[in-house]
Amino acid sequence: MPLIGGLHILIALLCAVHVVRSGQQLYWLFILFAFPLLGSLVYFFAVYLPNSRLDHGARKAVTAAARAMDPGRDVREARAALDASPSAQNQMRLAEALLGAGEPAEAAQLYEGALKGPFANDPDIRFGAVWAWVECQRYADALPHLQALKGDRPDYRPDQVLLLLARSYAGTSRTAEARECFEEAVRRYGSFEAHAEYSIWALASGDAATAARLQTEIDRQVRQWNPVSRQLNEPVMRRLKAAHELARKGG
Repeated sequence: MPLIGGLHILIALLCAVHVVRSGQQLYWLFILFAFPLLGSLVYFFAVYLPNSRLDHGARKAVTAAARAMDPGRDVREARAALDASPSAQNQMRLAEALLGAGEPAEAAQLYEGALKGPFANDPDIRFGAVWAWVECQRYADALPHLQALKGDRPDYRPDQVLLLLARSYAGTSRTAEARECFEEAVRRYGSFEAHAEYSIWALASGDAATAARLQTEIDRQVRQWNPVSRQLNEPVMRRLKAAHELARKGG
């Protein structure tokens, strides 16, 4: 029994570290240590899992598998649903399908339209608009949404919001702010994506020293990947390889 109790406390401590590092509300610390087992379970399902790359990546993997079998199915079905019932939910379903099908411009317009209605403060819709504008490389349009998410919902996918903010600053030539955000993402989250996105930017900026420093950690993490990790990170890895190739040609 003492061993089980100690395990509950250890899990609560790990959750508490995530609370502090990800900027969650501090009342979670009270919940975690007042009710170690129950509090940890609630925190995991209510906060950690919805904002984690695991949850996001798993949904992406399932969607990608279905799309490979019938590439246009999601968009067709979403358009049909919107024609039959022009609700906000069906509008967002079509926007998500378009974004997944590589049509971010139309998706961005749908997201923007939804943000002018009763769902103006919905973080999922705002985050969808960010992704669409970034995919269009219209970073100036993504920035207001990112700043709103960071200010109003600091607990919403903080790692992804920070990286997208860094990329958007980079895309609008706000170099110092981009570097600051990339450094913060690497320091706070230490993920492959954070290191890779920072390296992509550093290579494009001619900062070979920073790219080389980041590559050491990238290589270490890649060696530990399993097949699922490799599949989930493949799009970013592809962009990183292209950035290295472009830097070599430029040199």
